[in-house]
Formats: sequence, C-alpha cells, structure tokens
Amino acid sequence: MINVFCIGEILIDFVAEKQGNDLSKADNFIKKAGGAPANVAAAISKLKGKSYFVGAVGKDPFGLFLKNTLKNLNVLTTHLQEKEIFTTLAFVSIAENGERDFVFSRGADAFLDYDPNFKTKLKESLVHFGSATAFLEGNLESTYSLYLNEAVTNDCFISFDPNFRTDLWKNNEQDFIKKSIAFIEKADFSKFSIEEAQLISGETDIEKACDKLHKYGTKIIAVTLGSEGTYLSTLSHKEIIKSIKVNPIDTTGAGDAFVGCFLKLVADLKNPKVDLEDFILLKKMIKTANVAGALTTTNYGAIASLPTMETIKRYE
Repeated sequence: MINVFCIGEILIDFVAEKQGNDLSKADNFIKKAGGAPANVAAAISKLKGKSYFVGAVGKDPFGLFLKNTLKNLNVLTTHLQEKEIFTTLAFVSIAENGERDFVFSRGADAFLDYDPNFKTKLKESLVHFGSATAFLEGNLESTYSLYLNEAVTNDCFISFDPNFRTDLWKNNEQDFIKKSIAFIEKADFSKFSIEEAQLISGETDIEKACDKLHKYGTKIIAVTLGSEGTYLSTLSHKEIIKSIKVNPIDTTGAGDAFVGCFLKLVADLKNPKVDLEDFILLKKMIKTANVAGALTTTNYGAIASLPTMETIKRYE
C-alpha cells in the first residue's frame, strides 16, 4: 500500500445547522473538524489506507482538538506543525438542500514551514495537493510549491484539487487561475467542481473545458456534478459515471470524501500511473468514489460523516 501525503489546511468548521445558508441569521454553531486536505487524509485512513496530514495548527484548544481528531482516525501526524498562532476557523451555514455559506478566519494554517527532510519520505508515495488556502499569502504558499517540485522529482503520483472558495478570491480570480494551472500541469489526477473547471479553463462546455485542462498537462480529470455523478475524462475517453441517490443534509466534504476514496484505491494499485491507463478500472474506481461522496452528504460535518468501505460496498 502506497503512503498518501495530504498537504494544506486543517481548521475548525463552526456549522450553523438548519438555519439556512445566510450566516448573518445564524445563532447557534456546532464545532466540527475540517479543512479539505485534512478531510481527504481522514477519508483515506477511515477506508484503511495509510495517510499523513501535512499542515499547521495553533497551540490552543482547537488545535489540540484537531490533532486528536486525526490521531483517533489513525491519520499520521508526523508532519503536523504546532504554531503560536490561533488555529484557522471557518463559519458555515447550511440551507435545506445542503448548500453552504462560508466565512474564513485564517490563522495557523498559513504558517506551515518547509521541512527539508520531507522529501526523503516521498519515494514511491502519492501526494495530494487540495488546499483551499494554499495560494493565499503566507508560508504555506511557498511550502506548497516546494513540495510540488519535490513530488515531481521523486516521480510521485500527484493529485490536485483547487478547492476554489469565492469568499477567498473575490475580485482576484485570475491570480487563482494562474496558480492552479501550475499544479494542473504536474498532476496525474485533477478533481474539479463544474464551476472550477469552467473558471480555470475559460470554457462553459464541459468537454471543451476538460480538453483544455488536459492540454495544461493533467492526465485524469474528474469533474464532480453533484447528484448527477462525475464526468470522467482522459486523453482518449470521456464518460459520465452515475452516482447513487441520497437526501443531502450537508454537502461539506463530499468532494473530499470522493477524492479520499479514489486516492485510497489508487494507493492499493501496484503501479498507479500504468494501471490507471485501463479506463474500465478507472471507471470502477470513480463509481466507488461517487458513493463515498454521496454518503458523506447525509450527515453534518465532513470528517464526522465519512463512510467506511463496508458501508460504501453496500451501495455499489
């Protein structure tokens, strides 16, 4: 089984349940562990994979809560740094259909320092870059880019999810696009929402969007379509892979569960870059990942809602 390193932010999601998607009207919040790369690491571990989380928390009660959450899920925290900066927080309000309104209060995640010893761990590994905050100012951005270069040097299987957040990139989308393309160029697998695929490619048609994203360099593209499933695209094949029907309560972390499940299945392969040239195998893996993503929407909180492989298999 290949080690999977997930790099980026971990944070506290303060979730306002059953109060609509307007945070200005929210009164009561429930504390949940979150952060896209942390969610992916947790999903992999919950599915019995071997995942490491690489990021930073504050030396405060919230940071301790997050560290313990990862440890309780058997996510390896060797590369989790603890800073004298308050842990990053996100406030989330959820509508009846599961859609969300986000506000971030950024803290410790921005201060992830580069570790020169990290590259020695990367041989024959899978590295996932899925941070919503890594392209913002702070040490994390430079560390993120350095680790991408080291993943390329070590011939790792590289996964990328841009995790665009409107609240973070208002009036600065072009900067986000430019920085995302640098990672898409190096990625073996890239996951996008339909909005992200359209934004980064500049194309509204999904097929044309994928064609353009492939030209940047990424080999396998998964565009998640919510209840409709996933648009799977390679250089030679394109197909919509259907998902299961669920009644969504909270869509937070659904994409991360999808990615985590897919990467766990990739990590089980003997030679991922070669084996994934088999489109039939790839379709089967995406179908399983669709189930993981869908099931995560049936409860509140990303990490708390992640399914086990036994649960996923009952729905395939």
